[in-house]
Amino acid sequence: MKTSAYYLLIVFVWIACQRKEEQKPDIYASIRFEKPQNFPETHYNVSENPPTPAGFKLGKALFYDGILSRDGTISCGTCHQQPFAFTHHEHDVSHGIDDKLGIRNAPSLQNLAWHKEFNWDGGVNHLDFFSIQPIESPVEMDEKLSNILQKLRNHATYPKLFKEAFGSEEITTERFLKAISQFVVMMISADSKYDRYLAGKESLNADELAGFQVFQNKCASCHQGILFTDLSYRDNGLAPLSRNDTGREKVTLNPADRYKFKVPSLRNVAVSRPYMHDGRFSTLEQVLNHYQNGVRNNPNLDNLLRKPNGSLGIDLNETEKRRIIAFLQTLTDEKFLKDERFSEFNLTIK
Repeated sequence: MKTSAYYLLIVFVWIACQRKEEQKPDIYASIRFEKPQNFPETHYNVSENPPTPAGFKLGKALFYDGILSRDGTISCGTCHQQPFAFTHHEHDVSHGIDDKLGIRNAPSLQNLAWHKEFNWDGGVNHLDFFSIQPIESPVEMDEKLSNILQKLRNHATYPKLFKEAFGSEEITTERFLKAISQFVVMMISADSKYDRYLAGKESLNADELAGFQVFQNKCASCHQGILFTDLSYRDNGLAPLSRNDTGREKVTLNPADRYKFKVPSLRNVAVSRPYMHDGRFSTLEQVLNHYQNGVRNNPNLDNLLRKPNGSLGIDLNETEKRRIIAFLQTLTDEKFLKDERFSEFNLTIK
């Protein structure tokens, strides 16, 4: 009798778990692009490719699937990891296929609908085309788009996902790229402590407030507005490394753009180390030390880093640097970093 009661209990527990699973809300049901109230208008025309639950789930599956690489080992998510604002945590430059090294640090993926150009050099001018460069890079995923489309057509599940997202099983370049865009365009970071402070929902402490004032006076010319970037390209006085990456000049072929790189957003900067286009700095302290006394007199050095007395950099003391870092930590958006809609552990395809 005891054995029968034990098995009966197991059955009841199993049924209860099944019912609980059935009642779990669909985390994708509310997928819809909504512009935060205090954000500017987007550059990306969301109305031409509005995210839907099916399109988002397809884009997510593609984002985390190694099928996009030549040998199936590298996905977009390999170098863009959610807990670190979709950067390649602790890697100065990205590690790609066959463990090859690129020359740049993987940029964070957040608030991309407001960007008009992508990558450190702005070499891609439309969000829908953003994924092509890493896919076809010989040191990242080393695959051809045509090969990927064929692999997806022959896949057991992807044709069904494309039908759910776009109405038919046809897998085209346009649909493939738009599906990934539907996923990444939803990566909106707008709920940090600083955002709640602006909304009157939370207070900043004394150091954070003081840091905000120092930041406004000494950093916000480039890292401006609610996006914390003016989206420009600037030479910030870094000494070129042996890789001799000339930055924006590679795109424009204009010597005046040599060593200019895109100003990154500082949202979630406390979790997205290492820093700079080549990941040379591992801490925020090192970054501020550079601006204090490490700026190099490059020919195209940004004028904001040239002082009236002829010296270079930004006047900062130890207290100001500590307070700036305290403020920068208020830009961490835990909700964004833990949003299970973006998690690789909730995938349509395993």
